[in-house]
Amino acid sequence: MKVLLSYILPSGGMDTLNRTRTEELRKQGVDCHLLYERYGAGLQNMATCPTHVTENDNEIRHLLSTESFQAVVVSSNFMLLEKFRLLGYTGSLIYEVQGLGTLEQAESVITEATPYILAYADALLYPPTSHLIHLLSRFPTKLHFCFPNCLDTTKFQYREHTPPPYPIIGWVGRLEPNKNWQECLEIVYRISLHESQLRLWFFEDSNLSLESERLAYLNAVKRLGLSKKIDIFSNIAHEQMADYLSIIGESRGLLLSTSIMEGFGYAVAEAISCRCPVLSTDSDGVRSFISHNVTGKFYPLGNFEQAVKESLELMRGPLRESIRTQGRALMEASFSPYTYATNFIGMLKYLGVSV
Repeated sequence: MKVLLSYILPSGGMDTLNRTRTEELRKQGVDCHLLYERYGAGLQNMATCPTHVTENDNEIRHLLSTESFQAVVVSSNFMLLEKFRLLGYTGSLIYEVQGLGTLEQAESVITEATPYILAYADALLYPPTSHLIHLLSRFPTKLHFCFPNCLDTTKFQYREHTPPPYPIIGWVGRLEPNKNWQECLEIVYRISLHESQLRLWFFEDSNLSLESERLAYLNAVKRLGLSKKIDIFSNIAHEQMADYLSIIGESRGLLLSTSIMEGFGYAVAEAISCRCPVLSTDSDGVRSFISHNVTGKFYPLGNFEQAVKESLELMRGPLRESIRTQGRALMEASFSPYTYATNFIGMLKYLGVSV
């Protein structure tokens, strides 16, 4: 059988999810294709299934007719639900929500998406994240499928490196409000007053930032005097991130996640899987893998003083090694691609798709 997974562009967590789940689904007999509307940096990561990039109606119609997909998953862009139906697709159509920004942004998107979901979607798919569960509860007449995302911990695991002579704080995201990069800079500045050799490794997709955000970022770096403490990495190949995260973990450092809201939080999951401890806001989705002082640490959004306190404890305190060990064990046990693919295939069977 064949399934089409559609998203806006290959980048970030959706790129990771799509490559991981399609590889495992293929092992279990599901032939997947990926369709992106625009090119993105994630294309360098080489998915193991056919990948198409187009917004052209004729090209999409040809793809649908020649491949005869039994199910199509539309992630985020609800207008594609209507487009696929108008282009003649009659199979199972699933609307997927993985993360839509802040709660206010998510509510706005779902409100706008409501007529499209009601008219064209057969089912809804999302991870067990409280704000997504609440937002999508407004569709009681639709079938709901809610199960955790997956992470290949055999690929994302600790890799041995010589520790650098300074501690590193890592940050992964886009220069946009929900990722809350401003808070990252403020916290790193305050930690640097206690750790003079501290460095910030800033991982971003430079293709996805607005010029206004870039200018604000540069002004903030200058104001805080952080220019000589920051190394910027743009569009690093996904397979290399395990090396960087392992180095951060070995440096006595940590990954700092400052997001306001996350549907899942792949950067956090990947860091924990590489034994890189994480300090995070309680951005909802990361509750799946952070238990405070057990597998990671939380700090209250906007509370710089508490963020510094928790960071220094994580860098210097006695819980560091147990957090690294227990975090890795959780990722191995709870986010298996095999389990995800089994759930996904179960969803297709429930929708009447023969596998």
